[in-house]
Amino acid sequence: MRVAIAGAGAVGRSIARELIEKKHDVLLVDKDPVKITPHRIPGATWLLGDACEVANLEEARLEDCDVVVGATGDDKVNLVVSLLAKTEFAVRRVVARINHPSNEWLFTEAWGVDVAVSTPRVLASLVEEAFEVGDVVRLFGIRQGQANLVELTLPEDAPCSGSPVRDLTLPKDTTLVGIIRGRRVVTPTPDEPLEAGDELLFVALPEAEDALRRAFLPVAT
Repeated sequence: MRVAIAGAGAVGRSIARELIEKKHDVLLVDKDPVKITPHRIPGATWLLGDACEVANLEEARLEDCDVVVGATGDDKVNLVVSLLAKTEFAVRRVVARINHPSNEWLFTEAWGVDVAVSTPRVLASLVEEAFEVGDVVRLFGIRQGQANLVELTLPEDAPCSGSPVRDLTLPKDTTLVGIIRGRRVVTPTPDEPLEAGDELLFVALPEAEDALRRAFLPVAT
């Protein structure tokens, strides 16, 4: 897979290292000469230039990329890169970093964004997830289709505790994708019984979250 990353700061370099370790072809683009440091990530290709300029993206052969990542610290830059990648170069998948939560509403398909990652929201979700038992917590937004990765930890009195996955009645447009049980990751096969304390991971539309609560949590008295 060929991946272009706009922004060679700490975030962009970290993404590049992870992808290179997994044998992907990575290009880092940044207009700041100080950040162009090939010796820090020898396996990457580097390009000095403004990722908001079409000429630089043409030099980067963005049309040959499977994924483009807008990873700069400037939301405006990440949006422009996303729009150009999708509309000018027909990149199949565009991922954009959101630095300021107030800008989340902009990171949609209209700007070419397939997946938007809000660092503040992810951190807040992880804090919630650590303490919330018996409620739906959004972990990650998948902008294409407006779905979310959500987590629900089954309390002791969950009505579905002990039931196999096959007996679950899931809301429309909702899929159970994983079960975290202690230190194990369990595949949700039809025969797998649910246990109190299980962390259930779903891909669901926002409007399905209330139905998830009703299906998996005890009725408040």
